[in-house]
Amino acid sequence: MSEYIIEMLGITKEFPGIIANDNITLRLKKGEIHALLGENGAGKSTLMSVLFGLYEPEKGEIRKNGKVVKIKNPNDATALNIGMVHQHFKLVDVFSVLDNIILGSETTKFGFLQKKRAKEKVQALSEKYGLKVDLDLKVENITVGMQQRVEILKMLYRENEILIFDEPTAVLTPGEIDELMEIMRSFRNEGKSILFITHKLSEIMAVCDRVTVLRKGKYIGTVNTSDVTKQELSQMMVGRPVELTVQKKQAMPGEVILKAENITVPSKRQRNKPAVKNVSFEARSGEILCIAGIDGNGQTELVNAIAGIDKTTKGKITLCGHDITSASIRQRNKLGISHIPEDRHKHGLVLDFPLKDNLVLQRYFEPEFRNMGFIRQNAVKQYADRLILQYDVRSGQGGETITRAMSGGNQQKAIIGRELDRNMPLIIAVQPTRGLDVGAIEYIHSQLVKKRDEGKAVLLVSLELDEVMSVSDRILVMHEGEIVGEFDPKTTTVSELGLYMAGTKKQGGTDQ
Repeated sequence: MSEYIIEMLGITKEFPGIIANDNITLRLKKGEIHALLGENGAGKSTLMSVLFGLYEPEKGEIRKNGKVVKIKNPNDATALNIGMVHQHFKLVDVFSVLDNIILGSETTKFGFLQKKRAKEKVQALSEKYGLKVDLDLKVENITVGMQQRVEILKMLYRENEILIFDEPTAVLTPGEIDELMEIMRSFRNEGKSILFITHKLSEIMAVCDRVTVLRKGKYIGTVNTSDVTKQELSQMMVGRPVELTVQKKQAMPGEVILKAENITVPSKRQRNKPAVKNVSFEARSGEILCIAGIDGNGQTELVNAIAGIDKTTKGKITLCGHDITSASIRQRNKLGISHIPEDRHKHGLVLDFPLKDNLVLQRYFEPEFRNMGFIRQNAVKQYADRLILQYDVRSGQGGETITRAMSGGNQQKAIIGRELDRNMPLIIAVQPTRGLDVGAIEYIHSQLVKKRDEGKAVLLVSLELDEVMSVSDRILVMHEGEIVGEFDPKTTTVSELGLYMAGTKKQGGTDQ
């Protein structure tokens, strides 16, 4: 029998204007965790989509246990015991968690759905692997981190032995990431084989046995993690040395740009319980203020209330001296808010629009892009071309590329370029580096610091504690909808923040 459970040999996959995979070979051993590393747009997700049957390659073959197999669709992949957790979850929002897990693999008897038996199996898997979820809730009412667990349970329910994780930690908190790493190790110990797409070098070093590196659709090499350093991996990935720490000078906070007073926002998940309770704070020009916390503790609702996506039931929001509590989203944008949203598909992009149209979503009505009621297409194209070049947004057909066809990381870079270029006094950045490679993260962090130094106020919301500590000038921690502590990153520690994020400690109160 072959040493490798999966071999992808000479895989080539093309899209209009781009060769996403150019003669790539990848070999996965049985019982190993194998990382797939590369820049945004390097072809990682495309290669895994070929293995899972979402795409058919133009050239190359796939072998399982040494035998050539044909994978024309996800059903073929499932029949070969291959499962995949996608970067953008494949869940039905209006279905319950349980219905999403069993969808397509329902247990029936005499034509009737055996839901009780399915629920017992899912609950057993949930308890075994520590993947706690409420099976009766609708997916639209659970956190992104919880949706991640649902996707993993879908794979386990189908008893897959080859597990593909596409950026699984991008939406998880540090504690949840540690839990996932342990789950992956337990899968490996059971003899399952894992392909793990991630940009986080620390995760690769912690949990992976080998790493295959792609760059611009081409195979660069495969190495044992025990034989390389983070710096060597980042250089293989990007093709140049990368600065892994944020370089910035002392902040010089100025006038108040954003003021929130006793903000209360209702919860969409729990009736009669607010997601945000009487929160007050100020964000000043020339500083990066970070709101940290475990996912689901009110950060999303607070930011959505400031941006105008969610309504407040109490409190006042002031932007540059203007009361914007009841203002529309467009009014807030024109008064001075740039917003990099948490959910780039739901609130950041119109996926079936060309990239160039997405880059002017908040500006198409301005004189620069409109004349006598008509869009000035040449002006839109020139503007889009500049942002695509400046932010290295990789798209097969430039501004004409349909945004849905781009990789998640390049969609993120497009949003960041659009929002930072608007040069507004307040920049709200929610998980701005989610799904980005180290080279792009280095650039985005430098741009946020540059905006701070230009006198902008940056409100950063991040689940990445490394990012929180290295980028922010001041940190607010949220727990259960309240601000429970304010910290200076130079005088606090990750451990201290973790205690407040977990609700164990609270400033102005007693330890729990």
